[in-house]
Amino acid sequence: MPNKQAAKKYLRKSKKRQAANRALKNNLKKVIKLTRKLITDNKKEKAKEALKTTIKTLDKAAKKRIIKKNTASRKKSRLTRAFNKIK
Repeated sequence: MPNKQAAKKYLRKSKKRQAANRALKNNLKKVIKLTRKLITDNKKEKAKEALKTTIKTLDKAAKKRIIKKNTASRKKSRLTRAFNKIK
């Protein structure tokens, strides 16, 4: 346990940030999984909407450095390629 007041505050801050980052990462995984499922089920319209939200979520995660920029680009590229195959 931290002894100094500043260290206690830092611990509180880091716990809040950790919870927010974890929630965003879990949401990101859920959205990617949903998009992949819709693509494999050949549901074009729903997959298109899901792809939009997935790309938006990936960009937000990369901006907040939850995931790296290139990781986000790679995931977006692979999902888009998979989506274009069902068209």
